Amino acid sequence: MYSPNFSITNKLLKSIGTVEAAREVIINAPMLPVYEKKFREEAIVRTVHHGTHMEGNELNYTEASQVLKRQPVVGRDRDIQEIMNYRNVLNFLEYVGKGEISGRKITEAVIRKIHTLTVEKLLAIEQCGSYRKTQVVVKNSLTGEITFRPPPAIEVPYQIEDFLLWLNNMGKEEMHSVIKAAITHYELVRIHPFVDGNGRMARATATLVLFLDDYDIKKFFSLEEYYDRDASRYYNALKSASDGVLTSWIEYFTEGLSIELTRIKEKVLRLSTDLHLKEKLGGKQVFLSDRQIAVMEYIQRTGYLSNQGFKDLFPGISEDTILREIHDLMKKGIVKKEGKTKAARYMLR
Repeated sequence: MYSPNFSITNKLLKSIGTVEAAREVIINAPMLPVYEKKFREEAIVRTVHHGTHMEGNELNYTEASQVLKRQPVVGRDRDIQEIMNYRNVLNFLEYVGKGEISGRKITEAVIRKIHTLTVEKLLAIEQCGSYRKTQVVVKNSLTGEITFRPPPAIEVPYQIEDFLLWLNNMGKEEMHSVIKAAITHYELVRIHPFVDGNGRMARATATLVLFLDDYDIKKFFSLEEYYDRDASRYYNALKSASDGVLTSWIEYFTEGLSIELTRIKEKVLRLSTDLHLKEKLGGKQVFLSDRQIAVMEYIQRTGYLSNQGFKDLFPGISEDTILREIHDLMKKGIVKKEGKTKAARYMLR
C-alpha cells in the first residue's frame, strides 16, 4: 500500500504554525459580505490566470478577468478556452467540496471529471478523463528540461487506485490537511495519469483535499500565484522528490500557503480596522490611504505615534508627507493630537 516518505522538520513546523495562525485570523475577522465576495472573486481570477499562465497561456491578468466576465478579448482561442475550463474546474471543486457527491472522498471518477473539465475542447474527446496509453515525460515548461519520467502507462490505474486508497483513509486527525494536500499534488504529478493537463489537475485536486477537510479558509487563497511567480523554483521543488523523499517538496508547498495566507491575513486586518472605524463613526464609510492604514495599525499596536517614530514606520518618506497624512486623519475625526511640536503624540480618538 502507498506510504509517503518524508520527515517533519523545523521549517515545516514553522510554516504550518504560520498557516494556522493566519487561518484563525481570517476565519474569525469581522468582515462585511461585500468584502468576502470581493476576496473570493479575486482569488478565482488569480487562480485561473496563474494556473494557466504557468502552462503557457499568453493572456494577462486583466484579460483573464475579462474572459471570466464573458467580455470580449483578443487572444488565441486555446488560451480563452483554458481560462473558461479552469473556472469550470473551480466550480466543480466547490460542488464536490460541499460533500454533495462522492461521499466527501476523492474518487477516480472525481479525478477523471477534473481532468475532463480542464482539457475540454483542447484534447480529443476520447482523451478527456481517460488514462494515457503511452509513455510520457514531464518537462519544465520554461526550459524544456526533462524533470522526470512518470511510471509506464500500464501502471497508472493501479498506482492511482493505491494512492486514493491511502488518501481516503488518512483522516485530518492523523495527518495535517496541508501536508496531505502537498502529497496529493506531488503524487498526481508523478503518476501523470493523462496525456496533458496533469499539472492543473494535480493542483486542483490538492485544493480539493483542503476543501474536503474543511480547510478552505473562505476560499480566499490562490497557491497558483505562488507557483507562477517563480516557476523554476516550483519545478525544482517537484524534482527534489524524484528520489522518493517528499520532505523538500512539502516544505515548499507549506511555505507557499503560509506566504499566501499571511498576505491575506494582513489585508483582512486592514479591512477589519476600516470596519471598526465605520462603526465608531456612526456607519459612515471611511476611505484611508495605505499610509494612513499603516499609521492606525501602528497606533493600535503601541498606543500612540510620535515624530520620533516616523522614520521607523516610513523610512525614506519626508516628515512633512507623513504629517499631511496624519492631519487628514485628524480632520476625519479618527486621530487626535496631544502635546505640541516635536513632543506631540498622535492617538486614536
